[in-house]
Amino acid sequence: MSTLQQIAVFLVDTIFSLYIAAIVIRFLLAMVKADFYNPISQALVTITNPTLIPLRRLIPAIGKIDTAAIVLSLILIMMKLSLLMLIINGGMPGLSLIWIAVIELAQLIIWIYIIAMILLAVMSWVGNTYGNPVVSILYKLTEPLLRPVRNVIPPISGLDLSPLVATMGLYIILIILNGLA
Repeated sequence: MSTLQQIAVFLVDTIFSLYIAAIVIRFLLAMVKADFYNPISQALVTITNPTLIPLRRLIPAIGKIDTAAIVLSLILIMMKLSLLMLIINGGMPGLSLIWIAVIELAQLIIWIYIIAMILLAVMSWVGNTYGNPVVSILYKLTEPLLRPVRNVIPPISGLDLSPLVATMGLYIILIILNGLA
């Protein structure tokens, strides 16, 4: 691969991945009913509204599931993969593109949860997290995943092992998804 191809691959992958991550995080925060007025939520809304609002007119939500965000994420993943294939070998992917996009979206959601749990754990060790907008978002995002684990494995001498167990479970799911791709 030439230097220009490497630069193009880097730029396409980075720009698409960051925007897709913003859409998916917004989707997940809406699912857990995170504080809409949190500065993090407001930034995500500002970044993603230009593409989500027009799509919501065409694709309505199903219950509390923002189907427009899911569809937009899948479309952007397929665009990213197509552009990367075009840059790398000049070809276009086949019908498996949809399946690969679904797997990549599932992997992204899992990585968001893993990173959120790691950040929450590190921030709890650092010190005063009271009033920190990042901590409140991370807590709201991870709590639905950690609560069932805490019911099975209670804290041991004040040490909460639920993030470790949940991360291990999510990583096992990642391994399974990699096998399906």
